[in-house]
Amino acid sequence: MSLSHELGKQGEQQAIDFLREKGYSILDVNWRYQHKEIDIVAEHNNELHIIEVKTRTSAIWQTVNEIVGATKQKNMIAAADAYIQKNDIDKNVVFDIVYIVQTGEKEQIELICDAFHSYDSEN
Repeated sequence: MSLSHELGKQGEQQAIDFLREKGYSILDVNWRYQHKEIDIVAEHNNELHIIEVKTRTSAIWQTVNEIVGATKQKNMIAAADAYIQKNDIDKNVVFDIVYIVQTGEKEQIELICDAFHSYDSEN
């Protein structure tokens, strides 16, 4: 397994633990639709959260569009739509990012709530 893949898997588990501590119910992890993937599907405050996890080893801050570009946003939206239809869900959908920076012994985890909307990527 490559170091970046291992870092990503470790980050996903950290994100799951972090979200559970914040009261999120994890519904699915690494849910796939065609070639698209949702890292984490969760419920919180009666909303469906579609969550992308990004784990980095550098503390360089990025904007939301740098973290999750337009193509990834469109893929997440398409996968979320498929998930909602498959599971007959009628809830408000929120797209979030869990951004993890691991530098040496330190880690910083940030939840970027409502990071983008489905109409942000439609242009």
